[in-house]
Amino acid sequence: MQPNTLLDAILDEAGISHAGLAAHVNQAGRARGLALRYEHTAVARWLKGQRPRGQVPDLICEVLAARLHRQVTLDDIGLGVPGGPSTPHTGSLNGFVERATALWRSDEQQRSHVLGAPAVTGTPAVMPVWEWENPPEDVDVSRGGRHAVTASDIEMLRAARAHYEQLYRKAGGIATRIRVVGFLNAEAAPLLRGGYTDATGRQLHRATGGLVAIAGICAYDSDAHGLAQRYFHQALRLAKASGDRGLGAYVIALLVNQSLFMREYRQAVAFAEAALRTAGRHITPALASDLYAMQAKAYAHLGDSGSALHCIRRAETAAGRIRRGHEPDETGYVQPGLVNVQVAEALLSLGDLGAAREHAAAAVDNPAHDRGRVHRLAMLSTIELRRGNADRAAATAVQMAEQACGMESQRLRDRLRAVRDHLLRCGSAGTAEAAELIDGALRVPL
Repeated sequence: MQPNTLLDAILDEAGISHAGLAAHVNQAGRARGLALRYEHTAVARWLKGQRPRGQVPDLICEVLAARLHRQVTLDDIGLGVPGGPSTPHTGSLNGFVERATALWRSDEQQRSHVLGAPAVTGTPAVMPVWEWENPPEDVDVSRGGRHAVTASDIEMLRAARAHYEQLYRKAGGIATRIRVVGFLNAEAAPLLRGGYTDATGRQLHRATGGLVAIAGICAYDSDAHGLAQRYFHQALRLAKASGDRGLGAYVIALLVNQSLFMREYRQAVAFAEAALRTAGRHITPALASDLYAMQAKAYAHLGDSGSALHCIRRAETAAGRIRRGHEPDETGYVQPGLVNVQVAEALLSLGDLGAAREHAAAAVDNPAHDRGRVHRLAMLSTIELRRGNADRAAATAVQMAEQACGMESQRLRDRLRAVRDHLLRCGSAGTAEAAELIDGALRVPL
């Protein structure tokens, strides 16, 4: 059950409260001979994704149409026929744009039913990937809006994506997400509703997809996994509209990473395989290396050492083919050493501590952005502890805590807590001191 952001957006447009809508629906029901007793709590449930019974969806349309002085359909309020063209993953591109922008608006307004929504599993989680892989394609994405979209508009979106990605790496997703979403609402939404040819439209959808992916990364980093998943699904739909298979594969890599975090290891393997299979030659060496490395981690968690080692070899081979300057902007996160730290995690799960330590040390020796360095140091500290090298682990943990200062990231805080707990279990003076330093970093409020 996903939040009904369309209903939320149209209620905001109509200026009607939850209690007000309930009262008007009750009144409209009485005119039809219905004895309805809805309160604001019922509206809150509808916004969370529950479908009203019987004639109530039609009554909601009637109430809102009278308030807005225009026709309001079931699709407009997110209550179209289940399985019909109003469902989240099918239907026209224009309908998708309205659903996507409604989510951005609800997120910017900090709607609790959107921020707290859980990630979906099963078919709803898999369907967006399946639809990206399979026909039909978007034959024509042109649109006849009032404002003509120009090349400079698209360049602005690209520049914004690069800016917010750097901000995320330095400050974390919690501080960055609201800024990205504000930009999507103020700048990207009007452009998607503007006028453009098919060629310009494909560039526009690609540039917007890159920005939406950053919003998803920031939501993931904020522990808002349902919201992150919805942004990733949106970015995947935008990638399909753009016709850029490489962008779609990049978005699926983000879904693979989230699946690993949620311990959906078989899903992670399947998603990575879908990206590698479908994008084919459009996947760059950097993205291929990351996808294979994440597959290796998933197989390691599943206890399949043969498949994990096979994927490690393929990740290392792909990493050796990376040519800086020949990669798209989105794969810039695959910096030297990233595959090493991913492989180290897989080898740690397999129990090969010596090889894991070698890869983790190589990752730390390579330059990385601030956020990536914290994760690399955390992995090396964890492996040193597993190998019984408490003093080395403590020294590495001190570097990690110092590097993490000032970053507003729930994922980094999780890593800090995990390392601290491991250090405390050692019981030595050096590890206790390092754990205390990590505690100080954790006391800084997000």
